[in-house]
Amino acid sequence: MLSSKDYSNMTLEELMAETKKLKSGTIASAFVIGMLVGVAVLLATNGKFLITISLLGVALFIGYKNSQNKKALQAEISRKETAQ
Repeated sequence: MLSSKDYSNMTLEELMAETKKLKSGTIASAFVIGMLVGVAVLLATNGKFLITISLLGVALFIGYKNSQNKKALQAEISRKETAQ
């Protein structure tokens, strides 16, 4: 989910397989983010704002890392496709 791989050393077929793995991991990431936000809202209603802020920060971090991995993978795929 939060792995950072060097996509420049992979072949186009490996990059396509990695895209499929990333798409299947999207559901798991969305579930984790949803659970974190749900718990954060529950804690906010009970007055625990420090924990709420930290949980929302973790949820944002997970979303940001997944977005960056997806962008890097798509950029490498388009670079390799234009090189052929």
